[in-house]
Amino acid sequence: MSLLFSPLLLRSVTFPNRLWVSPMCMYSAVDGVVQDWHRTHLTQFASGGAGLVVAEATAVVPEGRISPRDAGIWTDEQRDAWAPIVDGIHARGALAGIQLAHAGRKASTWWPWAPQRGSVPASEGGWVTTAPSAVPFQGFDTPRALAIADIDDLVDAFATAARRSLDAGFDVLELHGAHGYLIHQFLSPLSNLREDEYGGSLENRARLLLRILDAVRRIAGEAVPVFVRISATDHADGGFSPDEATIVGEWAREHGADLIDVSSGGLVAHQRIDVFPGYQVGLAGTVRRGGRIPTSAVGLITAAEQAERVLEDGDADAIFAGREWLRDPHFALRAAHELGVEIPWPSQYERARWR
Repeated sequence: MSLLFSPLLLRSVTFPNRLWVSPMCMYSAVDGVVQDWHRTHLTQFASGGAGLVVAEATAVVPEGRISPRDAGIWTDEQRDAWAPIVDGIHARGALAGIQLAHAGRKASTWWPWAPQRGSVPASEGGWVTTAPSAVPFQGFDTPRALAIADIDDLVDAFATAARRSLDAGFDVLELHGAHGYLIHQFLSPLSNLREDEYGGSLENRARLLLRILDAVRRIAGEAVPVFVRISATDHADGGFSPDEATIVGEWAREHGADLIDVSSGGLVAHQRIDVFPGYQVGLAGTVRRGGRIPTSAVGLITAAEQAERVLEDGDADAIFAGREWLRDPHFALRAAHELGVEIPWPSQYERARWR
């Protein structure tokens, strides 16, 4: 029996397998509204056998977008644009998740293929960014430090976005606390220099995440799984560490999180990462064992046997992949074949099934 293609139960949701699609920004929305590109892009992975397809980082407020082309869910129009995409994922046999996000000091930037780099000026659609402290990411504009009232409003914005996400039909909610975006900026002492109840100790630096988690869990009720993506290390001296990530994982479980989606890095430009196949798997194992919470692993996981081994070794409960799904939208169909597992194929594709 393959662990990769065994079901996983989290709260009331049974995931048909454990090979999932990571949220990947497409920078193709218009005023936060997803387009036909998103429907084609996301539903293809469901046809390819994914157990869960998580939509890209989706901003809970306009100023939370990474770029002016990012997806959002702060309006009913945006919610209604997501709904048929969710329906398409469901019709093809997969579950649908959404990653709720705020980019903080890394917001208002150019999309990857733009000829410019850095912050987008107001004259071209940019805006003033916000962060825990007025400390810029290298090469970006200096953000405005959030006041307590701003933080309260942000918690409410995440809760409202969660409500719209459920109304759109999403099965899973994920909070983006990784890759140097706002929640991660609060977690790390490299970007959080506050001297109030949101800065200093780890308990204070985690306060925003846990408040958001509490608010989203109230909206989600007891049935809907809530994930938290974290960067389990900043890969920089004095930054957020695996030991702290383990503690935060345990706190998140106590506040209603069902799974920690373990990534790393993204907070500072001077990070030093040793990249190799599965380079973040050990971090997922550390958080899983120390935090006593299910985890998912991600990071250069590109082959069926490699993914199976991660689960067999007890480092994670599920596998998220990104670039491999872009290279092969039928990654799960191929992986199942390589592991000798029979899984359902779309009837339209049956003629291509390996025999």
